[in-house]
Amino acid sequence: MASFTLHGIPVSRGISIGRAHLLTPAALDVKHYLVAEEQLEAEVKRLQDAIAEVHRGLQALWTELPKDAPTELGAFIDVHALILSDPMISDAAIDIIRSRHYNAEWALVTQIDELSAQFDEIEDEYLRERKADIQQVAERVLKVLMGTAQLAMPRQPNDEFQPQMIVVAHDISPADMLQFRDRSFIGFVTDVGGQNSHTAIVARSLDIPAAVGMSQASQLIEQDDWVIIDGDAGVVIANPSPLVLEQYRARQVVLQKTRKKLLKLKKTPAVTLDGTTITLLANIELPEDCGPALEAGANGVGLFRSEFLFMGRGGHAHMVPSEEEQFEQYKKAVVAMKGRQVVIRTLDIGADKPLDQTEHTALNPALGLRAIRYCLAEPQLFLTQLRAILRASAFGKVRVLIPMLAHAFEIDQSLAMIEQAKAQLREAGHKFDEGIDVGAMIEIPAAALALPMFVRRMDFLSIGTNDLIQYTLAIDRVDYEVAHLYNPLHPAVLQLISMTIAAGHKAGIDVAVCGEMAGDVKLTRLLLGMGLREFSMHPAQLLAVKQEILRCNLPVLTRMTSKILRTMEPQAIADAVEQMQSM
Repeated sequence: MASFTLHGIPVSRGISIGRAHLLTPAALDVKHYLVAEEQLEAEVKRLQDAIAEVHRGLQALWTELPKDAPTELGAFIDVHALILSDPMISDAAIDIIRSRHYNAEWALVTQIDELSAQFDEIEDEYLRERKADIQQVAERVLKVLMGTAQLAMPRQPNDEFQPQMIVVAHDISPADMLQFRDRSFIGFVTDVGGQNSHTAIVARSLDIPAAVGMSQASQLIEQDDWVIIDGDAGVVIANPSPLVLEQYRARQVVLQKTRKKLLKLKKTPAVTLDGTTITLLANIELPEDCGPALEAGANGVGLFRSEFLFMGRGGHAHMVPSEEEQFEQYKKAVVAMKGRQVVIRTLDIGADKPLDQTEHTALNPALGLRAIRYCLAEPQLFLTQLRAILRASAFGKVRVLIPMLAHAFEIDQSLAMIEQAKAQLREAGHKFDEGIDVGAMIEIPAAALALPMFVRRMDFLSIGTNDLIQYTLAIDRVDYEVAHLYNPLHPAVLQLISMTIAAGHKAGIDVAVCGEMAGDVKLTRLLLGMGLREFSMHPAQLLAVKQEILRCNLPVLTRMTSKILRTMEPQAIADAVEQMQSM
């Protein structure tokens, strides 16, 4: 097949070279892992046993049919039994397990997707609609498999059969992205998405090259095509020529050497040339991310996105993690950080992070019942989380961060519920930090413009630049069609950030930036010049930012930043920031 290039939005830096693996929406619902050679036949048997169980279930349905049941019901069961016996279902899926080393669920969905595509091409409407029968039969088998499958996906062994696969999909949710942690996937390409969608943020946290907003990538790229992702440029090359492949492999080697050099800075304090110490913190999604954070030399966790403990489980009460489950996860992170601070953000769902896709009904989720609004509307869920966080504070330095606050009554209600959670824990005899710090996310323009009511009530502030930019510029950060309008250097955005940092300093409380601007080395000097002394970012970005800090002279940056903040012309701002970078 001829080579072609797609241009989209760069979201996670680096270069990946591998085989394309196309994921349909159905495929995202199952677990994906590779099976070791010696376990293949056991995996084959697992699929065969599931198919046999569904056969028995269909037989039982047939036996239990009432005598006066419509004949169509019996015919329906017969059709499903015939489909289940078809070698195109069972034998082909088994071949995929043996040849590609896919787990049973993944192999079955892969085969069903291929069959479904064939049915779509049939002209006869009746036959074309039989695709639904095949999918329903597969659904029955998947339910059996997923009910008996192991709960934890095994880590991938480093052996010769492990392919280097690049996920290509129309879209991937943040929860789905986390399925691919520690797997053999080395890159992500999606048709939709923006620079600062949460899917992009998770891709950066996994330190895996990714490009989004590719429009037709999932339709143009075929299964097993060779694919190059240039995460720096937002370019995807399918079926590259040998010469192009060689050039990108050479660039990969250079990037790997650069990363190795950065590792030497791990134990070097983040101190500017004029002697100012800067605090570098890590953003994490799960407790397991604490290891990479410590490895990168983080001073602590500046943002624990607790919503990732909730997502992908469904929104009903029985699916929400219990207090005990949450407590164990928060405690795990706190203990792992060995006395360093851990800032846990309360549940921030909504917009591109729905708790349950089936309940995603708001016309504009970014402006709807999300984050603290959701928590205050679900007080028992909120209290459960607050008790779990407070209990974890008995094991180390924990701070509570409340997202999306805009109104004084929201702040007061949140603080009152924290006091209520404390009272419940005292009554139950649980230990916790009585003086735990409570902070506010500044991510809505209204909050940045009403800072006095925040600094009077809160112990610290954390600027969420992703949403602050989205709400200030009225840009949906998930929508690739308006992604070019998303600009962190817009003068209005810079004014709001600068105002927040200054207000925090005047009140004597900590101010951090935990949004994506904190991890962008092109903006490090600008933020330092604004007075920022606490950066929180993904561990993968930390050493590069530290390297930039070590080269900075704050008095010089402060003078240059003052001029930038007085500038209202976007191009002049961009030029000044570029000049600042070249110093």
